Amino acid sequence: MSKKILITGGAGFIAHHIIDKILSTTDWHIVTLDRLDFSGNLNRLNEVVMSYPESERKRVRVIHHDLKAEINPEIAALIGSVDLISHLAAGSHVDRSITYPLEFVMDNVVGTAHILDYARKLANLERFAYFSTDEVFGPAPKGINYKENDRYNSTNPYSATKAGGEELVVAFENTYGLPSLITHTMNVFGERQNPEKYIPMVIKKVRDSEKVTVHANSEKTVAGSRHYIHAEDVADALIFLFNYNIESLKQDSTGAKCQKFNIVGKDEIDNLQLAQFIAQTQNKELIYEMVDFHSQRPGHDLRYALDGEKMKDMGWVPKSAYDRLESTIKWTLENNRWLSI
Repeated sequence: MSKKILITGGAGFIAHHIIDKILSTTDWHIVTLDRLDFSGNLNRLNEVVMSYPESERKRVRVIHHDLKAEINPEIAALIGSVDLISHLAAGSHVDRSITYPLEFVMDNVVGTAHILDYARKLANLERFAYFSTDEVFGPAPKGINYKENDRYNSTNPYSATKAGGEELVVAFENTYGLPSLITHTMNVFGERQNPEKYIPMVIKKVRDSEKVTVHANSEKTVAGSRHYIHAEDVADALIFLFNYNIESLKQDSTGAKCQKFNIVGKDEIDNLQLAQFIAQTQNKELIYEMVDFHSQRPGHDLRYALDGEKMKDMGWVPKSAYDRLESTIKWTLENNRWLSI
């Protein structure tokens, strides 16, 4: 019998790629829960879903709801029974979290509490997946890649509220036996990404021969770096985890019951190298300036890094970011309406 998955924030960037992957590789039915604000773009979801035959499109249903409010009986009835939940709805803009921290507490902590309280009452839920971020660990010194259960060191309200959501997930598994997992992803890119994000922003500035600002150290000699990963790889990792026998994994030395997984890009790329690659792909010269953004502005860290060995040992590895980058750059230039949204 086909599974049903509830995805919160389904019109968001990563979530709409997950929906695309589910439609193309499974027979699952999908219910998305969205409030359709700045992060959620129904046109993004619609473009993906409408690329499938009508028989497949019928597997997707969108319900409007803001998780700052509890899931009341009426909304629960609209959702119906579900086998899986993937919670991606969240405020994710670091600068905005610094200006409006309580807004992020409401979205990322209270919102998570509401979906968890709904989930714990479901009779046959197989798994609750919470999408977190590498930023909960804070900046990573050179040579350090954080493992799933390393200490947290949030440097902005966004990452702190994502860490708070994580602890609620852990508590609901420990208290109510809610079958859960937590993922940490970092610097996801791909088609239909908001043009304020680094990769589409650089694509647009290179295309228009504008100057690209590259975050660097205080001496402006070393660019910040990230492990970049395509959203399709993130979607593939999630489905891999849903199909994996999580209970077969041993608890690590911390004794934590709720399993956490780092979904890490294959390649660590510094932001200058990345901008240069984007320029080369467009056969254009990169105009850039190294800026000490890290020390001058709070909440922005020079390097984030995660250890991906756990997922690798389980049998999952991502594709090269460079291969994905080239196709994403070309797609974005051919579909340039997404650079002006």
